[in-house]
Amino acid sequence: MADRKVKVYIKNKKGVLNPQGKTVESALHSLGYKNVSEMRVGKYIEFRIPDKNDAKKQVDEMCRKLLANPVIEEYRFEIE
Repeated sequence: MADRKVKVYIKNKKGVLNPQGKTVESALHSLGYKNVSEMRVGKYIEFRIPDKNDAKKQVDEMCRKLLANPVIEEYRFEIE
């Protein structure tokens, strides 16, 4: 059974403060990139999982239970 690559993208929900994004935005402004706004910084996680029928369900459970904080973060994932 072959493994499949999983890519998980996590970001703060709209309305939740993103201090890291604000810091990056401010730094870009100081470098002269004044047109940048609403910077959001999130997380990207990549791993491999066995190719089974319930892979999608397993990855969703992993995200809800550990990888993302469902109170303040939203996530999406791709299984290649």
